[in-house]
Amino acid sequence: MHLFRELVIEDYEQILDLWRNTAGVVISESDSEPSIRAFLDRNQGLSFVCEDEGQIVGTALCGHDGRRGFLYHVAVKSSYRGQGIGSALVSSCLEQLKQRGILRCQCMVLADNTVGGRYWSAAGWNCRRDVLLYSRDT
Repeated sequence: MHLFRELVIEDYEQILDLWRNTAGVVISESDSEPSIRAFLDRNQGLSFVCEDEGQIVGTALCGHDGRRGFLYHVAVKSSYRGQGIGSALVSSCLEQLKQRGILRCQCMVLADNTVGGRYWSAAGWNCRRDVLLYSRDT
């Protein structure tokens, strides 16, 4: 039976392992334990995991800037896909954002992540082709 619950920092090793083994998820210095701890502290109650027999099989990191919500590292272990886990995780995030007055959420998918692109499109998300994302290290 799948258990859905809030993601806590004690999950760090398991979530990092899942992300490292999920095609399309890029790990960076922003995914260090201190960075994830700070993210969770700033965005309490917004990120979720799915467990099966004590093993994390799905994640969704969620936060907001006071205006827009953002999803990061929505990942489901490949052998668990097609069971609605990703959708349930995302729904939990969106519900929590809505309760905080955040009515729009965005996610970033790498252009070559065809599996991710198909998932988000099938789930009713709109692919924006009119926005360029710029990034820079501080």
